[in-house]
Amino acid sequence: MTGIRLTAPAPGWSIDADVVVVGSGVAGLTAALRCAAAGLATVVVTKARLDDGSTRWAQGGIAAALGEGDTPEQHLDDTLVAGAGLCDEAAVRTLVTEGPDAVRRLIGTGAHFDTADDGTIALTREGGHHRRRIAHAGGDATGAEISRALVEAVREAALHTVENALVLDLLTDAEGRTAGVTLHVMGEGQHDGVGAVNAPAVILATGGMGQVFSATTNPPVSTGDGVALALRAGAEVSDLEFVQFHPTVLFLGSDSEGQQPLVSEAVRGEGAHLVDAHGTRFMLGQHELAELAPRDIVAKAITRQTQLHGTEHMYLDARHFGAQMWEQRFPTILAACRAHGIDPVTEPIPVAPAAHYASGGIRTDLRGRTTVPGLYACGEVACTGVHGANRLASNSLLEGLVFAERIAADIIRERPRAGEAVATHPVPSPLMSPEARGTIQRIMTRGAGVLRSADSLARAAEELEDLHRSAFLKAGAAEHKDAVPGVEAWEVTNLLLVSRVLVAAARRREETRGCHWREDRPERDDENWRRHLVVRLTPDRQLVLRRTDTQAFGPVQPSGAADCAATSTTHPTPEEP
Repeated sequence: MTGIRLTAPAPGWSIDADVVVVGSGVAGLTAALRCAAAGLATVVVTKARLDDGSTRWAQGGIAAALGEGDTPEQHLDDTLVAGAGLCDEAAVRTLVTEGPDAVRRLIGTGAHFDTADDGTIALTREGGHHRRRIAHAGGDATGAEISRALVEAVREAALHTVENALVLDLLTDAEGRTAGVTLHVMGEGQHDGVGAVNAPAVILATGGMGQVFSATTNPPVSTGDGVALALRAGAEVSDLEFVQFHPTVLFLGSDSEGQQPLVSEAVRGEGAHLVDAHGTRFMLGQHELAELAPRDIVAKAITRQTQLHGTEHMYLDARHFGAQMWEQRFPTILAACRAHGIDPVTEPIPVAPAAHYASGGIRTDLRGRTTVPGLYACGEVACTGVHGANRLASNSLLEGLVFAERIAADIIRERPRAGEAVATHPVPSPLMSPEARGTIQRIMTRGAGVLRSADSLARAAEELEDLHRSAFLKAGAAEHKDAVPGVEAWEVTNLLLVSRVLVAAARRREETRGCHWREDRPERDDENWRRHLVVRLTPDRQLVLRRTDTQAFGPVQPSGAADCAATSTTHPTPEEP
């Protein structure tokens, strides 16, 4: 444990449970339902409403070997190729082998997928897949349907839920085991203000961290809270440098910030073409799958074309679909485009890459266990080793589903117990001003976006450290008004911590691999960098980076066990005044 905590009032109320699940996407709700079905007292905590997480925004679908002639082995091969040599094969094999039955159980929970004329599940293709293996719902509303089914199941099971609650920090007992979480409820429901859920098992399923960048497909709640909490708790994170930029996001202008409308990869899967302003296809000859190449390759190709033509976007041309196909297969995307004055039935769609998915996160084993006893992670907040350096399209919903079930099985089998949460004397943690949010996002977009270099990353690191240092120097000064504890200040403080870790890892990885593109190191270097970077935060706020010996993850170890590894690098941070 680091002893570092967010500055917050002491808990004024508490709930006792066996398990607390933080997050209400496919991963969190699946884990909660399985735990509750086994008789465990389960509490679900979510930052907004139950159906407001990233899952409901997923358009394309969920990948699994469900079609005739398809096999888990073929799904594994496509995943390993997309992951650019950094997937943990044991984790991928677990995903693709257990995935089909997990999808069938999801259907049993009440999720309805689109079907073909013969009644079988309709399947499409997306980038990196050599077969049609993407199950979808409502045309392009797969996430919304999965969220609907799981939320209904949670309500039918009468699970204890706490909505509009930002989780702050981990509670531990005298032996350092997980004992629950502190959280702040934003003035609605039976709880208000800062409280605690006491539980010997905590499952973090908080989603992504896309809000560290100016433009993202992620909802506003995706501020990296789970990764930041885990770091403060002493857990290891891995592969945070691998942020996937979705290549086809509706371009709304160079000054557009926040959540941007996604144009699903499934549109390309059904035959749409990427073209320049002259209508020329530019993916032909760049990859055997052309527009269906893995996302990192397509994002790079679009970026290269914008540089070549001196423009800010390219186009996605699907006019040949016709009105009927657009209305039936992609009604959500059609409506979003038309809402912004673009009719894809009659004109190409302007598109550009935007931050989309974090392939890295809190390091776990195949049972979802982190390096902190009793703390689990699944979904986008976790790094299971499945995605490697670049997530294969539509593997994310499947990963959340499969590993949530594995976590629930482990908790049900182990029945973890913890002592009473011990009173802590937290290390003072100056809060960032809410106004710093935009500054952090612009720093990250300029320095650690699709294009990165030693110079851009060095500038980003320096600017982030200046913000961090300034917060310490100003804290408590008579002439300075400290940030008031509250949701906005906590979120920005989390964003800064996650950004610092991401940039530190990106600077250390001196190669181009997957969605980590270094202009100054354009080649992939398997001899030196077919390895994972693992980061943790020390009690004196230093970031310790170590490089693994192989591309495999290996078992999780108690926090701090590998501090003295020969490949470790320490990134000092300012001492507290």
